[in-house]
Amino acid sequence: MSTNNLPKPTAAELEMLRLLYALGPATARQVHEAAVETRPDANYATVLRVLQIMHTKGLLSRDESQRAHIYAPVQEQDSVQTNLLKDLIQKAFAGSGKALVLAALRGGHVSKKEREEIQALLDQDK
Repeated sequence: MSTNNLPKPTAAELEMLRLLYALGPATARQVHEAAVETRPDANYATVLRVLQIMHTKGLLSRDESQRAHIYAPVQEQDSVQTNLLKDLIQKAFAGSGKALVLAALRGGHVSKKEREEIQALLDQDK
């Protein structure tokens, strides 16, 4: 299965991916410890189960050479984000990237510093 044909991650799976992108390849225990930092109610068994499901779906690789299995994302972070963004643009913005950007800018989702970075990027393209 090519990485473009992987199933879309659920919200819980996206959280695990976010943690793994920050940690690098990690054991379920390491992922759980990172999850507890932002969600003190995170349950180890639940984290392990989500990681196992993600491995079954092809979203994660699993190194079983040691007692504690090591999980790692199959896709790079920017690839996952790009695929999710394409899907969002198609479903919520009728295929218009402009509509997405305008909604983000108008909705207060972009800080002053981020606006300056965006403007610098736009100025480079001129």
